[in-house]
Amino acid sequence: MSDLVRQRQIVELLRDRPFASVRELQERLGVSAATVRRDIDKIDEQGTARKVYGGVSALDGASSVSTAYARPYDENRDLAVEAKRAIAELAATMVQDGDAVIVNGGSTCFHLGVKLADRNVRLFTNSMPLAAFLSDHGKCSLTVAGGELHREPRVIYSPQNVPQFYASKFFLGAQGIGPDGLLESHPLMVRSIVELSQNSDQIIVLADSRKFSIHARNLSLPLSRVGSVITDDGLSDQAARMLENAGVAIHIARAGGLQ
Repeated sequence: MSDLVRQRQIVELLRDRPFASVRELQERLGVSAATVRRDIDKIDEQGTARKVYGGVSALDGASSVSTAYARPYDENRDLAVEAKRAIAELAATMVQDGDAVIVNGGSTCFHLGVKLADRNVRLFTNSMPLAAFLSDHGKCSLTVAGGELHREPRVIYSPQNVPQFYASKFFLGAQGIGPDGLLESHPLMVRSIVELSQNSDQIIVLADSRKFSIHARNLSLPLSRVGSVITDDGLSDQAARMLENAGVAIHIARAGGLQ
């Protein structure tokens, strides 16, 4: 398959969805990650799609999908990895020794949990990947949500097991963020977030800047409930004004340096 044909296929894929990860394109096209990244660089130069952390994004308005679907955990994990790690590093500085914190499911929150693994904190999580990591590698006090394992979106939840864990800070991500608030496609995530938010003094959202252009169908929390958002320096002026107007504090994490 020629370079031109591969690049055309990538652009055509983005007509039906807003993002494609490097890993997915490797599997679809049968080429190496280095080849996919070169194709993405070329497409970005041509202006037919936009290079983002971990993959390629449709141009604003180019995708026929107005509402995003919930990505599989393994696919979402490989997007915007550098930004997620920087966000998690900054979030970890907001946790003090002795704190009780809730770390929600999601790939960015997983990175935060890794940062807190050896800290003197009490940590509650509904994330199956994070619970598994902390059970093997962590020294912090760990409480795991009760209920059934939902392999997508990799969380443990049951409506009959209301958490009896109260925290000073609730760290969570979002599939999308808009003027109405935090957005999710999966109803289970919405129910879990609403319940856990009632057990926390402060709500801190960890979301890379891509999330401000994703429109999921279910509102989990209004912006009025959010104290802070930690994001990367790709945050647009429009999104920053939206948060500021809602009274949300903005913290910018940069790879190699925090703000």
